[in-house]
Amino acid sequence: MLKKLFILIVLINVSLCLGAEVNSMMDSQIDSVLKSNKVVFMDGSQSEEESRANTDSVRRLISKFYYDQFRHTQDPGAPYFLFMSKDAQLTMGIGGVVRMRGYYDWGGAVPSPAFAPYLIPLRADPANKRQLGTTPAGTSLFFRVLGQNKTLGEYQLYIEANFNGYQARDFYLKKAYAMINDFTIGYASSTFSDMAAVPPTVDAQGPNNKVGVTSVLVRYMPVVKEKWRFAVSVETPSDALDVDGVHTQKVTNWMPDWAAFAQYEWAKGQHVRLSGVVRTLSYRDLLAERNHNEVGWGAMVSSVAHPHPRVTTYASFTCGKGYESAGGDLQIGKYDLISDPDVAGRMYAPSAFGWNVGVQYNFRPDLFATVQMSQTRFLPSKAVSSDEYKYGLYWVANVFWNITPRIQLGAELDLGKRQNFSGEHRYARRLGMMCQFSF
Repeated sequence: MLKKLFILIVLINVSLCLGAEVNSMMDSQIDSVLKSNKVVFMDGSQSEEESRANTDSVRRLISKFYYDQFRHTQDPGAPYFLFMSKDAQLTMGIGGVVRMRGYYDWGGAVPSPAFAPYLIPLRADPANKRQLGTTPAGTSLFFRVLGQNKTLGEYQLYIEANFNGYQARDFYLKKAYAMINDFTIGYASSTFSDMAAVPPTVDAQGPNNKVGVTSVLVRYMPVVKEKWRFAVSVETPSDALDVDGVHTQKVTNWMPDWAAFAQYEWAKGQHVRLSGVVRTLSYRDLLAERNHNEVGWGAMVSSVAHPHPRVTTYASFTCGKGYESAGGDLQIGKYDLISDPDVAGRMYAPSAFGWNVGVQYNFRPDLFATVQMSQTRFLPSKAVSSDEYKYGLYWVANVFWNITPRIQLGAELDLGKRQNFSGEHRYARRLGMMCQFSF
C-alpha cells in the first residue's frame, strides 16, 4: 500500500512541476467545439459589431462547460444552439448527446452493461462464457442558463436528464442545480469528488475507485488569488448499511454529510486537489434496543495535468472508513457499516482504499488514446466470510476519434480481476465500442 501511495504522490508531483500553461491538444479540441455553435438573438437582429461582441462574450461563458470543476469527459458538451438576449445578459443553451455502446465479453461474462470487477462471477458458468450486449445508456438532454444580474451577479441554472434507468431506457434526473457567484444549490456532484481527474473511458463505469456520487447540497466555492480554490458543502446523506433486520436495523438519516476540498490550479484545466468528507452513520441494536452513531470519513488526493501539449496525466488516491458508498466497486454492495462478528447487534465502519493512474496521448487534437489502471481494496478490521470481496483490479486501453467536433467514436479493451479473502480470483475481459453525437 505504501509503495503504491508513494508512486501516486510522485506522479502528482511530477505533473505539478511539469505542468505549465501550454496550449494542449485537448484544449484545441475543446476550442473547436466552442466555435461550432449557433447563436440566436431573441430580441431581433443586431449589427455585425454587436453580434461579434456578444458572440465572443457567449463563447467565454460557454468555456465554463468544459472547465467546470466537476465535469467528466462523458458529460454532455457545450450546446450547438444558444439563445441570447439583445443586451447579452441572458443566454440559454439547449443540448444533449445520443450515445450508443456495444460490448463483447469472453472467457466469462460480467452480468452488467457496466464493467465492474466487483461483479465478476467467481464460479465459471458454461452458459455464460460469452456475451454480446448493447445499450443506449448515457443518452441525455440538458438545459443551461447563463446570466448576469446587478443584484445576483453571475448565475447559472442547469438541468440534465439521462436515459439510464430500467433497461437503460427510462428517463431520469441526473443533475439540477443553480450557481450564484460562489454558491451552488441543488442536485449536483458531491464536493468529495473530482470528475475532471477521471480518465476517459468507453465503459460507463470507469475506474473502480471512481468517486462520483451526486446529492442535494449547498456548496460555497470561492477562488483565492486566482490559483487557489476552496469549497465546503453540506450534503444530503446516502449511506449503505449491511443491516440484517434481526440484530440490527437502519436508523433514519438525521445528520448531513460535510465535505470540503482545497485545490491549487496552476493553469486552465490543470490542478491538484485534497478532498474530504465526514459522515454520521446511524443504526439500531435490536438486541440492546439502543441506537448508535458511528463516524465515517474519506480523503482523496487527485490531479489532472498537461505536462506536454500531447500528454494529459490523471491520478487519484482515496482512503477512509465508512465512505464506501461514495463510488467505485464497493458502492455496489453495503459496506459503510458491517456487522461486528464479536458482538451481536453491533456494527462498525470498515476501512478501504483505492487508486487510479492514467495517461492520455493526443496524436492529433481530434485523435487520442488512453491507458490506465486502478484498484479498490476492502480492509475490514475483523474477520469476514472467505467469499467476501477483498480487492479488484481494473486495466483499460482505449482510443477516441472525433470525426467532427460533435461526432465521436471510441474503442476500448477492459481487463478486470476480482479476488476474495479466500484467495480465489477470476479475470474478465471486455471489448467495447461507442458512437456518440452531440448537439
